[in-house]
Amino acid sequence: MKRQALILCALFVTALIVAPVSAALAVGKSHDVKGEVVSINLEGKTLTFKSETGESKTVPVIDKAVDALKTLKAGDKVVMTCMDSETGEHQAVSAIKLDKPAK
Repeated sequence: MKRQALILCALFVTALIVAPVSAALAVGKSHDVKGEVVSINLEGKTLTFKSETGESKTVPVIDKAVDALKTLKAGDKVVMTCMDSETGEHQAVSAIKLDKPAK
């Protein structure tokens, strides 16, 4: 009986260790996207931007990028770190910084 309890506890501890790693790996890849801010919805935590290809997209904003929303205005050129789904679709923006033109 003690052996079964010990095995059960070991499996439980292993599950606790593996779960956060699995969640991190389940998140899609991220990449930087340059674009121009079209509009901002602070209450909805979304950003509409026009990419360099001219395509407009509205995406949710998460993490530290929510604070950056308060400093942006339409027309700002930005670089956004976009989190993608497994299929490559933009899921959310996790970081935003102003795009500084090259000198």
